[in-house]
Amino acid sequence: MKIVIPGGSGQLGTLLARQFVAQGHEVVVVCRNRVAAPWRVVAWDGARAGLWEAEIDGADVVINLAGRSVNCRYHAANRRAILDSRIQATQAVGQAIARADRPPRVWLQASTATIYAHRYDAANDDVTGILGGAEPDVPDTWRFSIEVATAWEQAARDFTLPHTRTVLMRTAMVMSPDRGGIFDVLLKLVRRGLGGTAGDGRQYVSWIHGADFCRAVAWLIDHPELAGAVNLAAPAPLPNAEFMATLRHAWGTPWGARLGLPATRWMLELGAFVLRTETELVLKSRRVVPRRLLDSGFAFHFPTWTQAAAELCAAIRAAA
Repeated sequence: MKIVIPGGSGQLGTLLARQFVAQGHEVVVVCRNRVAAPWRVVAWDGARAGLWEAEIDGADVVINLAGRSVNCRYHAANRRAILDSRIQATQAVGQAIARADRPPRVWLQASTATIYAHRYDAANDDVTGILGGAEPDVPDTWRFSIEVATAWEQAARDFTLPHTRTVLMRTAMVMSPDRGGIFDVLLKLVRRGLGGTAGDGRQYVSWIHGADFCRAVAWLIDHPELAGAVNLAAPAPLPNAEFMATLRHAWGTPWGARLGLPATRWMLELGAFVLRTETELVLKSRRVVPRRLLDSGFAFHFPTWTQAAAELCAAIRAAA
């Protein structure tokens, strides 16, 4: 297959490109800055038509991951950049597919599990899950994330593509041993004795192992019955306190550090301000499960965080 990945120079795009190239597929990454890679890289500006469109005409699969990082403060300029980068890139990809003489058979469009409501009482699946935005007493920045996710998906839904199946990938945090990813950040906290409970620790953490993320994407490509919104998350989300305790145990921290230094809400707010990020990333309860994937027959290699954390820690130690 020929697989084109707009916005594919980040962690998720690299995971996918690495897997597909290893399987013998042709991969083309479309990104703002052309960098050396074991696959072909084509430049675009993330918003407008250009020579990159020729890569989509005749491709089998398009996986659009483009969008500015949300790891920043949500002031007015960053909010506009976050929203515009997603909408403009999605519209550009949709227009390229619509204009193609030989359009791809499937368009996998990035979305986020953050689109669901902040809740503790039950899990959000991709059939009956409650979308966020109407929860009482949540920060304005959390509602902004819902607005972004909703507009991002709508930008793809606006296209009528009779020859291309569209899938909206509502992806949880992807855990891989690669440097700079979310697992790398969390493990550094644990290794420094800082990986304790965040806030009251009740908020659920939804995640997916990088290997299962890549396998799920391949599954979506191969299963034409799957279209529309699909959750890419492991089937066993768990509260933050348990999540971090499991990671500390997997790494084998010394007895005195096994409790980890907890961080109260005000400490997190202060730290987020200093680090120029938002506490939503750790305080929002994301209790998301992959009903449609499971119903279609997909089997996770790492269904529990205990299994995933142990494998990821072993991979880090082996690489070192």
